[in-house]
Amino acid sequence: MSVEPAAPRGRRVTVVLAVLVLAAGAVFAAVAAARSGRPGADGPEAGFARDMSTHHAQAVRMSFIVRERTDDADVRLLAYDVITTQQAQIGMMTAWLDEWDLPKTDPSGRMRWMSGHGGHGVGAAMPGMATRGQLAELEEASGRAAEILFLRLMIAHHRGGADMADAVRARTGHDRVRRLARTMAAGQRSEIAQMGAMLRERGAAAA
Repeated sequence: MSVEPAAPRGRRVTVVLAVLVLAAGAVFAAVAAARSGRPGADGPEAGFARDMSTHHAQAVRMSFIVRERTDDADVRLLAYDVITTQQAQIGMMTAWLDEWDLPKTDPSGRMRWMSGHGGHGVGAAMPGMATRGQLAELEEASGRAAEILFLRLMIAHHRGGADMADAVRARTGHDRVRRLARTMAAGQRSEIAQMGAMLRERGAAAA
């Protein structure tokens, strides 16, 4: 029976050292990635940035519509505040995705990051979003009818947005994401109270 000659000792040492170097490199890369704090493509931070940008975009759209459908100074000012605040936040979240080198859309489906929160999950409708029919109704309304419809739709929209902000705060340890989510939730809940008062002034209640 033939016996395979043993590998020279020097070669065995070289192989062992190569394995150790590769292992150390992998550990270093993992530690560096963890320390960088850069979220992954499937993380809640990226999902929130993508989905909340879409959510905000509809609020901006509704605000532009109502500014064309009413002359009421208070409603127009509220709409202007929503436009400027939420467009700025969209810009911030888009910049995060660029910084993290992540895609602007999730090919695996929206709302994955919020799975298990209030029945939301992959492909679910974002909370508080107006339907196409409601948007069409807003575009056709004018005066007080447009104001009331806008306020009702925006209250529901803000409630959904605050819920999304609360969800990401419970899922992330990323400081910038937590700070923005906290600011969003507080600001939108403050505007919900304001819009409720504006509806009462018009003899209407939130739907």
